[in-house]
Amino acid sequence: MKNLKKKNKISITNYLAKYKLGIFLYILVYLIAGTCTIFQTIEFANAIEKITNSLYMNAIYLMIFIAGLILIKRLCWYFSGLIYQKYANRIMADLNLDLAKQAFKLNSKTYSDHDTGTFVQRIVSDPERVVNNLADLVDILTDIITSFVIVIYISTLNIYISLILVAIIAVCLIIEIKRTKVKRKNKRITRKKNDKINSLTTEIVRSEKDIKALGLEEKLSEVSKENYEDYKKSSYKTEVTDMNFWSVRNFIIEFFGVLMLILGVYMIDIGILTLASFMIIYSNNGNLYSLIWGIGSIANIFADVKVCTDRMFALYDNKEFVCEKFGNVSLEHVKGKIEFKNVSYSYIEYEEEKENQDDKDGNNVKTKKKNKTKPERKIASVNKIFDNLSFKIEPNTTVAFVGKSGSGKSTILNLMSKMYEVDDGEVLIDNVNINDLDKKTLRNSISLVNQFPYIFDMTIKENLLLAKQDATDEEINDAICKASLKEFIESLHKGIDTKVGESGIKLSGGQKQRLAIARALLRNSSIIIFDESTSSLDNFAQEEIKKSIDGLKGKSTIIIVAHRLSTIRNVDKIFFLDEGKIVDIGTFDYLFENNVKFKNMFYAENIQ
Repeated sequence: MKNLKKKNKISITNYLAKYKLGIFLYILVYLIAGTCTIFQTIEFANAIEKITNSLYMNAIYLMIFIAGLILIKRLCWYFSGLIYQKYANRIMADLNLDLAKQAFKLNSKTYSDHDTGTFVQRIVSDPERVVNNLADLVDILTDIITSFVIVIYISTLNIYISLILVAIIAVCLIIEIKRTKVKRKNKRITRKKNDKINSLTTEIVRSEKDIKALGLEEKLSEVSKENYEDYKKSSYKTEVTDMNFWSVRNFIIEFFGVLMLILGVYMIDIGILTLASFMIIYSNNGNLYSLIWGIGSIANIFADVKVCTDRMFALYDNKEFVCEKFGNVSLEHVKGKIEFKNVSYSYIEYEEEKENQDDKDGNNVKTKKKNKTKPERKIASVNKIFDNLSFKIEPNTTVAFVGKSGSGKSTILNLMSKMYEVDDGEVLIDNVNINDLDKKTLRNSISLVNQFPYIFDMTIKENLLLAKQDATDEEINDAICKASLKEFIESLHKGIDTKVGESGIKLSGGQKQRLAIARALLRNSSIIIFDESTSSLDNFAQEEIKKSIDGLKGKSTIIIVAHRLSTIRNVDKIFFLDEGKIVDIGTFDYLFENNVKFKNMFYAENIQ
């Protein structure tokens, strides 16, 4: 990423260069087919001339030759299809994989700043559109070359016909240039609206149970309707505007094409054009349309490819899609000491890109030429979460962060696990700045159990092995027991080999959390973070998990965020947060006796 602009220019050609032999064969076969079409047209014209001169046997021989050309052409098209299927899928797979790998490099803040559709479209749909468009490009270029040669051939039959053809092509090209610019702009807007639809659809599918339980069908139907209507209007405007250009262009081609034929009849009448030449012009009149249509289609393809490649490789733009950054310091064994030194962090929200006046009102408002440099994203708001926050957590201790919602508890966890990056100050692990640690050290030393963990569409055992690929059956069983999953797994027909469905849809919220806790315990990291990880558990399961966490005391650094204060009674230290500041520190008993807010929070749970 030394030079993003350079990377964007060469990225697609790099993918194509990997399969240059296959692409060369694909183009060669298509060119052979196009050459056959050219000779087929010329020889057919010669056959017409032979017939008009009563040379019937010569015409039959030409027709036989033409039949051979048709056979070769059809075989070429068949083999080009086979070559396309072989290499197009490989190129798409390479693009999908590399874009997915780049997505893994992005930090968590980037994901929270963008909707799901933004990534799905750029990683899955856009590469497919690019590859398909490039294949169409070869097809259309072949047709253009074929039509161009035939139009030139027609032009040689008569100077007046030639001048008319040149005039038609020039006017239509001007229209095509304008059409392409307008369509490219409209296409970008439509694709953004399509991203929103994809994100909304994904959310609806994943939250189907909650939607039904809360009776949100009607409300979400209205939201869906608004989004689909917005997309439909944008798509309608794009297509209608494009259709208007096509209609004007096609009218010019057809109208002047008829005038050309009228002129041809007149020239036959005055003796400056033969009947055979007129028949050739008439039978190949459609090639003029094919030539202009092909040029217009190429403009469409380049516009679409430009939009898709810009969107795909925007994932490499570190200003909009910020990547995680790691250092090169490797620690053989992390003890688990954590320190925040004068940490400041703000949550920044950016404005959505606004459509210009032309986009909003549908008026063709003339705008100034845009600067080719991508403008900086505009900040909508800045919410200061922490300012000079400092604290220490000693190795192998168990601590908890407590406070009202919005006080910054989860943000602290995201900063210490490097999901977010500090604006100022330092986060240290074993006295080393977290930004200096390499990826392997950081990821292996920290396990994070979220409030809403993601469970993959695999078996229970496969989900556990994601945490530790070489885990023994004994280690897996131990983690299952500590996470209170044993009884549930034994009740399943296939036991630990039961598939849990996409996002663990076959599991309850508590079962998902217990499976996520088992994964974290299996990793046996030096630092284990529990972010509301017992929120979906019943009192019995919660008590068992609490015992498991207590069993880890002294073996790992345990950090807990919990609204249920009863789950943190036995921790070594509690940090009490209020509006982004640590206002009190102590044991549970100390805070209960000396901090009114803490005591009120405890009583609010109705737990004695």
